[in-house]
Amino acid sequence: MSSERLSVVITRRLPDVVETRMKELFDVELRDEDSKMSRSELIEAMKRSDVLVPCVTDQIDAAMLAQAGDRLKLIASYGAGIDHIDVSTARQRGILVSNTPDVVTEDTADMTLALILAVTRRIPEGLAVMQQDGDWEGWAPTAFMGGRIAGRRLGILGMGRVGQAVARRARVFGMQVHYHNRKRLHAETEAALEATWWESLDQMVARMDILSINCPHTPSTFHLINARRLKLMKPDAVIVNTSRGEVIDENALTRGLRAGEIAGAGLDVFEHGNQINPRLRALKNVVLLPHMGSATVEGRIEMGEKVLINIKTFDDGHRPPDLVVPSML
Repeated sequence: MSSERLSVVITRRLPDVVETRMKELFDVELRDEDSKMSRSELIEAMKRSDVLVPCVTDQIDAAMLAQAGDRLKLIASYGAGIDHIDVSTARQRGILVSNTPDVVTEDTADMTLALILAVTRRIPEGLAVMQQDGDWEGWAPTAFMGGRIAGRRLGILGMGRVGQAVARRARVFGMQVHYHNRKRLHAETEAALEATWWESLDQMVARMDILSINCPHTPSTFHLINARRLKLMKPDAVIVNTSRGEVIDENALTRGLRAGEIAGAGLDVFEHGNQINPRLRALKNVVLLPHMGSATVEGRIEMGEKVLINIKTFDDGHRPPDLVVPSML
């Protein structure tokens, strides 16, 4: 690369320490307000930058990439997911794409267990009562009775890094770990996790007490948990999702929860982004979180550090360490 500093546009506010380091290394355009760029703003940003640093909320499709011009050479995404970027089209246009994998694994696994506990132990219901003056009359033998998670069967859909981290935590809580994955784990890993593999997703779903979604969103996983599979679940089963909202048919899930066909759900991600089904919001047996799975100070700074390394390595004329290639999708 030339001695001239790279022009970098960041689409959202990042932790101060990350933004400060960016300013030290590159010619950076920061976002003053922590709001999403519009489609037209994203296109203009791609026209005037060598490197774009978007987030998972920035949808970058083929039509937008066609207007990017010749200057843009790297999209260094701040986040592990890459389904918001048309990676194949970007590569065809000579634009590299990088992400920030392996950083949010432990944080997301923590949130998965938090949602399991919140739903099964009815924590939000208790919290709501305590936040309203005069509504709590004291402890009662039959009040807020939830369920014990020790001994329950946990079915993990997607046994990658996050799925395995969830499995390790679940074993500590005394849960029985089961999983369905595109490929079966190596025998040593399976034994270490004390996990039982199910070749058939249908058979696993029908037998689990808790189903945890930990797979990425791809064309093959879109609505993988559909109306038919939701009906296979036991009526006292719980489903949690800290991965991608598109994996679950949200309308079918809402219908099942309202009909009592599923005992509860804990969701940190949603099929239509921040457009939440109002019927889903109204259900007492549902815990909804605003995509908080990776929301730790440590995790968000580490994500920024990975973005910095990807851009600096590219600037030095080398392949970014977290380069995304179409074969990964």
